[in-house]
Amino acid sequence: MTTLTVRVSGVLSDFVAQNVGNSGTYENVSEYIRDLIRRDKAQADEIAFQKLKAELTHAFATPEASYKPLSADDVIARNRP
Repeated sequence: MTTLTVRVSGVLSDFVAQNVGNSGTYENVSEYIRDLIRRDKAQADEIAFQKLKAELTHAFATPEASYKPLSADDVIARNRP
């Protein structure tokens, strides 16, 4: 478990206050921050999935005749920086 200290002021502080407590969606600031982090992570995961999906779609659309056999060493060498 990690404890974070975040300082916000002005408009950001007002916005957080509107979303927390009796009038807000969240019971407390920690719950609000955890939800924001979860949503951000879900968005990053979705972007990575869409990128992989696009790469696979492109690969599967390539004619099979253009494939060439590769050894494990070929793949390793190709992916070295």
